[in-house]
Amino acid sequence: KIKRITVVGAGYVGMSIASSLARRHKILILENNKERIERINSGKPSMDDFEIEEFFSEHNLSIKATKDKEEAYKEADFIIICVPTNFDNEASSFDTSILDMVVDDAIKNNSNALIIIKSTIPVGYSSKCREKYQTKNIIFSPEFLREHSAIHDVLNPSRIIVGNESNASNDFTELILESTENEPEIILMPSSDAEAVKLFSNTYLAMRIAFFNELDTFSIAKDLSTKNIIKGVSADPRIGSQYNNPSFGYGGYCLPKDTKQLLRNFEDLPQTIIRSVISSNEARKKFIIEEIKKINPKTVGIYKLTSNTKAKNFRSSEVLDIITGLLNFVDDLIIFEPLITENDYMGFKVVKDIDRFKSESDLILTNRMYDQLSDVSEKLYTRDIFREEQST
Repeated sequence: KIKRITVVGAGYVGMSIASSLARRHKILILENNKERIERINSGKPSMDDFEIEEFFSEHNLSIKATKDKEEAYKEADFIIICVPTNFDNEASSFDTSILDMVVDDAIKNNSNALIIIKSTIPVGYSSKCREKYQTKNIIFSPEFLREHSAIHDVLNPSRIIVGNESNASNDFTELILESTENEPEIILMPSSDAEAVKLFSNTYLAMRIAFFNELDTFSIAKDLSTKNIIKGVSADPRIGSQYNNPSFGYGGYCLPKDTKQLLRNFEDLPQTIIRSVISSNEARKKFIIEEIKKINPKTVGIYKLTSNTKAKNFRSSEVLDIITGLLNFVDDLIIFEPLITENDYMGFKVVKDIDRFKSESDLILTNRMYDQLSDVSEKLYTRDIFREEQST
């Protein structure tokens, strides 16, 4: 049976989920951004993403976008919320204000629909919502998506986790399962447990990055081979070779904020690892800055601010902290970042011609190796130990 599904928010998570479900069901996306609405209603995804664009071209998708709340909510069987919950450093917690308004609007317009929160939230948030609105139809179901592979990860999830408080939870699980191309494990659990799964999963990934970065820091200081040590450590099948290539630190949208939120959720509970992961990441960036300082470059070139080779934005990139730390001792700093259309960023010159960028830079910082930099290897500073060359 065809279901009527409203997805709130047309970012990477919302657009990917909507696309996967729209092959079999009617999807209405509630979005405030006029440009995104126009793109979706003209048969395009809300953002430039090759994989999602290809998915659109290959399938006949039933997707419409609107900014009309009543239209979006009134006839929906399922309301899937995918809005941002940025970390508020002053409050030391996620800012759920947008999510709060969306939940309130959804309940007021359609109290019968199952509301599924996909936004990352503090542990206990959905429980408070159910209590506030006296309903069991508000659950949490985490996504584990990589920004540059979001549609692939929606179609091939590592697992499907759904809050089991509502009688409709099983219906939603089946809805998601029928849109997948693999056979993921299905885990039903209380939404508060699912909220913790999301935070602990991302914090573990952050911890693994921090571990191998500290290994690299030790190797540099002791004049040892990082590559040899990582290969030897990773040969243990209990450890494995995923997520073991050193970097300038972990960044991006999810890991920094999720580790901080998990720390906040611990409150007065005894813990040392979670706080140490955050401290380790800060220490790593400071170490990298000091290593660059030893080289004493006059003009430092920053090659790309993106924290991943396929990423489409550089929000919360670890490179931004590196730039801030370099200000005290470099004469000049220039940036090469194709995603920036302006001529300056953060007050620094953006050089759009790659050859000019290379020639003007005494030292080029790049978090990962690219074949575009192969001719200036003597100028590069990177901790990409395994140096798997990336396409431009």
